[in-house]
Amino acid sequence: MHTEFESSGGTVPASYVGLLFGYLAARGQDAARLLGEAAPDVGAGLATTVAYPVAYWRRLLESAAAALQEPALGLLVGASITPAHLGPLGYVLSSSNSVDEAIARYVRCQRLVHDVSPVRHAVQDGRVVLEWSEESRTVGLLVNQCGMAALARFAADLTEGAARPSAVYFVEPQPPDVQPYQDLFGCPVLFGQTATRMDFPLAVLAMPLRRADPALAQMLDRQVQAMLAALPARSSALEQSIRQSLPRLMLNGEPELGALARELNMSARTLRRRLHEQGLNFRALLDDTRRRLAQDYLVDGKLALAEVALLLGYSEQSAFNRAALRWTGMTPRRWRATLAKC
Repeated sequence: MHTEFESSGGTVPASYVGLLFGYLAARGQDAARLLGEAAPDVGAGLATTVAYPVAYWRRLLESAAAALQEPALGLLVGASITPAHLGPLGYVLSSSNSVDEAIARYVRCQRLVHDVSPVRHAVQDGRVVLEWSEESRTVGLLVNQCGMAALARFAADLTEGAARPSAVYFVEPQPPDVQPYQDLFGCPVLFGQTATRMDFPLAVLAMPLRRADPALAQMLDRQVQAMLAALPARSSALEQSIRQSLPRLMLNGEPELGALARELNMSARTLRRRLHEQGLNFRALLDDTRRRLAQDYLVDGKLALAEVALLLGYSEQSAFNRAALRWTGMTPRRWRATLAKC
C-alpha cells in the first residue's frame, strides 16, 4: 500500500493518482494486477482528501510505462484529467470569471493539487509564463509529463479549446520520439531546459471560462480555503493526508480514528503504528486542525457561530465554546471580533 512508502519529496492527491488507474481501466487493463497495488479510494466526487508521496506516484507511472512499453504514458494519463479529479478546487477554477482569475486561484491553492514543486506565474515579453521550482528536476520525466499534460488539457477544457500553450519546456533530455509531445501540445516543445515551464499567449488572460459562475466559485472557494488552511507549512505525507481528510470527516460529526483509517485506506492498527512511528498524536492533530479551521471560518462573517461549530464536528455549541477558550482564552464571539480588527 502507498501508506508504507514514505518520501520527503512532496505529495499528490489520491484523485490525481486515480487518473492512472482510470486510464489503465479504459485501456482494458487490470490496473491492480499490473501495478501490484489497490486503486486509491478517492471517495465521493473524487475529492482530494488523501495524499500519496510523489516517489510512490513516480513508481506507479514507471511500472505502468514499462508494462505497456509506452514512454510517453504520463502525457496520456495527464490528458485524461477533468475538473472532478481536482476535487473542490477543480470546480472553483472552472467557475472562475476568466483565465487570469483561475490562474491566480491555482497558484494560491496549488498545494491541494500537489506539494512537490511550487509554481510561479508572470507576464514576460508578451507571454504568460508558468514556471515550476527547482524541485521539478527531481521527480522524473513521467511525473512532469503528466503534470504538464494535465495543465494543458485543463486550460483547453475551461475555454472550449481556446487556451493553448505557445511553448512547453522540460528539464529532462530530449527523448527519442517527440511526436507524442507535438501531438498533445501543438506547439514547440523544448528539452534540456533550465526550468519546467509552459508559456501561453498574453491574450488568454482575458478569456472567459465556459462554465463561469461567480456565486458558485465564491461558495466553493470557502471549502478550498478551509482545506488549504488545514495543511501545515511542511509535514510528512501521512500528516498532510490526515489534515486534508479531517475537514471532510468533521461534516459527519466527531471524527474518530477508525473513520480516519478507512478514509486513508488502512486499518486502525496500521494508522496507530504509523502515528507512533512519526511521533504524531491523533487527538492533537484533530485539535490543531480544528483550531486552524475555526479561525478561517470565524473570519467569514456570514457563518453563524452555530454553523462554525457544526463545520468543526461539534454536536453542541458549548463544546466549541470550551475549545475556543482553551485555544485563545476567548469565547468564539470575542475571537471573531478580534480577528475582524486584524
